[in-house]
Amino acid sequence: MSVSLLRPLSVALPPPRTESTALRLSLRPGASGGGLSVGALDGAWWPHSDDLVRELPSVVRTLDPLWGRITRVNINPTHWQQPLPREIPVPGHVVKVGWFTTEQDPHKLLLLSYRTRRWDLLVIPPQTAPAVAARLMAAASDPAGSSTASALIAAELGHVEAPGAVSVVARDSGAEAEWESEGGAALSVPLIMPIGRITVSSGR
Repeated sequence: MSVSLLRPLSVALPPPRTESTALRLSLRPGASGGGLSVGALDGAWWPHSDDLVRELPSVVRTLDPLWGRITRVNINPTHWQQPLPREIPVPGHVVKVGWFTTEQDPHKLLLLSYRTRRWDLLVIPPQTAPAVAARLMAAASDPAGSSTASALIAAELGHVEAPGAVSVVARDSGAEAEWESEGGAALSVPLIMPIGRITVSSGR
């Protein structure tokens, strides 16, 4: 008599990673790559997570028609989920990923297009509260702004927090619900604002 030792898995397998449903992106008016002072930003991006594979495709899909096909992104790996990929498939092509631990601001995403242009976006931490993220997006998209990504984050944090205080970038319990209730996931067209263009798309 034989006894089978095969049993069905008792632990559910994780679902495949998919894009977040709403793109939260703000661009400096007339941002077209180049011409800015060293360290200045072309806008800001507020991803939903630290998973670059999941988050990047919706950004590239939005920027490709505006800036020319994005072929490469450079990041500092400090705040991104590991291991980092060398390539990420995006709609219609593949984007190469490079990373630098000391040469690049940890709060910045650098994008390069096949036209040999580059753009620099502030990456707002995913856990940031909506009000704080809105201020950071406005500052990064300000045509007169010249602060670096880390300088903007540091300014918002107030540099030093009181002992026992909750970080101002910590997401409150209803942050995601608040964003959704304000129309974050429902809109599919750019919002034109005095500070620049904030794009909120379905991400599908």
